[in-house]
Amino acid sequence: MKIAIGSDHAGYKLKEFIKKYLEDKKILYTDFGTFKMDSTDYPEYAYKVSNAILQENFNLGILVCGTGIGMCITANKIKGIRAAVAINIDTAKLSRLHNDANVLCLGGRMLEEKQTMEILDTWLSTSFEGGRHLKRIELINKLTGL
Repeated sequence: MKIAIGSDHAGYKLKEFIKKYLEDKKILYTDFGTFKMDSTDYPEYAYKVSNAILQENFNLGILVCGTGIGMCITANKIKGIRAAVAINIDTAKLSRLHNDANVLCLGGRMLEEKQTMEILDTWLSTSFEGGRHLKRIELINKLTGL
């Protein structure tokens, strides 16, 4: 498994924690920035990570900003990306199980490290259920052109 990861300044500290988590789990990742805590614009990193998933054969992506919402909105504008904000293990699990989310968006100002580990454990270990949910994803693609 290869994961593309990125954050803005508000998500930088949590992104650094996530990188350590991934290293401990021996999960390969590439960090697309930001690489410092200076103020920056989240859409740039959502765009980089999302396109890396589509063009460079990354399996999944993780994006972190203050709430996860801005990253999620931006990532979902890119064809082929299904990004979801997870605030707990239930939303993490369902985003994969029912929505086949390929990008996890997290709030650096919203989550503690322990919560983040639980969310990551759940999200990374849950597979898409398919069935009736595949039909719904296909309908989303048809209706939106994405």
